[in-house]
Amino acid sequence: MEKYRGKKVLVIGLGKTGFALINLFNQFECQIKVTDIKPIFDLNKAVKRLKKVQPTPQMTLGEHRDEDFIEADLIVCSSSVNPNLPQLQKAREHGREVFSEFAFAYSLCDKPIIAVCGSKGRSTIAHMIGYALKMDKKNVFVGGTNLEPFCNFLIHPNKDFIDYVVVEVSPLQLQSMDDFHPVVAIYPNIEEKTIESRFNTAGEYIENSLKPLKNLTSEDFLIVNFDKLSSNSILRNSQAQTYWYSRRSFVKMGVIGEIQGTHFHDKRIHSNIHCHSELRVRNMRIMGQSNRENLLAAVTACKAIKVSDEALQKCIETFPGIPHRMEFVIEKNGVKFYNDAKSETMDDLRETLENIKPPVILITGGKDTEQMYEGYSDIITEKVRLMVLVGESKENMNRMIGDATQTFLVGSFDESILLAFQKSRTGDTIILCPGNDSTDIFRDYDEKGNYYKKLIFQL
Repeated sequence: MEKYRGKKVLVIGLGKTGFALINLFNQFECQIKVTDIKPIFDLNKAVKRLKKVQPTPQMTLGEHRDEDFIEADLIVCSSSVNPNLPQLQKAREHGREVFSEFAFAYSLCDKPIIAVCGSKGRSTIAHMIGYALKMDKKNVFVGGTNLEPFCNFLIHPNKDFIDYVVVEVSPLQLQSMDDFHPVVAIYPNIEEKTIESRFNTAGEYIENSLKPLKNLTSEDFLIVNFDKLSSNSILRNSQAQTYWYSRRSFVKMGVIGEIQGTHFHDKRIHSNIHCHSELRVRNMRIMGQSNRENLLAAVTACKAIKVSDEALQKCIETFPGIPHRMEFVIEKNGVKFYNDAKSETMDDLRETLENIKPPVILITGGKDTEQMYEGYSDIITEKVRLMVLVGESKENMNRMIGDATQTFLVGSFDESILLAFQKSRTGDTIILCPGNDSTDIFRDYDEKGNYYKKLIFQL
């Protein structure tokens, strides 16, 4: 980082990553300028926060000016910025250094990297691996997530003593990187999808997802979900040492002699990597089928790098989940509270309910965005004993799905938690799962989830 001290730096984007970059470059006395294509009235809170930064960076909002890009020595942007932006192309033509935030952090990271790739479950798997490594007395940094940008590693107070850097890496982050070489790459799934202005075809999306495979060697490890990706020929033919994981039993499938990895057999996790391990899951703290898959991925990766069975068992029994994603909060009087504030669509709500054992008390609702609520009554009837509706959308939700179970409409978010607890019985699970945008009364899902947890501890 010292070579950038005092340089002119242009940061593109005023989101969480942008502020992390500003903090980073401020510590090296760089001359910082910020540009964001959004107009100033869409960035009110961000601009107020930026003005509190000392020294306050210069700002160009509502447009990208060519001169800002050409005058900078270094340009760093978040993964949401298209790497083919015309101004970035012009900067490259003028010999300027251009990086995405992830690529910049990677270029200066000298520690072994464990990369969680694919489309879904990345954050949970990354945090599970980090948690297990900490249980094994390792120093670890978990980044590339919504909670912790990768660039924060560069100013980590114990940076020199870190044993592993665990990152989640999306196809968007990989779009501008061809040299990314982790020591462990994990693939829980790969969706076939397009992203407007970034990936016009599903093929482009998949190609970028698989980029790290090109750089893996026989000394590296590749961890793959057998249930979803066993037919992928590119993953099967990797040069890396490949280990598979499955929620099904390798023994019953008849593949135990053909592949190495981790599977679920006789109500326990079994792994034959390096040595045989058998792990109990009866006291697993987090819940749901997708989380069991995530756990198998984490266990397989940790076994590959020889994390102890004791640490893995402790991870299974004590890992609480990550904030706002089916996060276990507390158990009161035999009632378990979970926080799933990040589930802001009805499809997310369905997936969450599919992963919970009834009886459930569901706290749901949020901003009224004219979302369609038809087609969700079946899962609510099956899993939910009582539903509490709150927020702008409560009336519409009540009309469409209110008859699916016993339903209450409340006037405030505080009241929704109090009513849910008053109506609960021993053995119930109370979960906040909005199914709608949280910005009717909260800044975002993060603020909503944190306030929910605060109210629970006050009960």
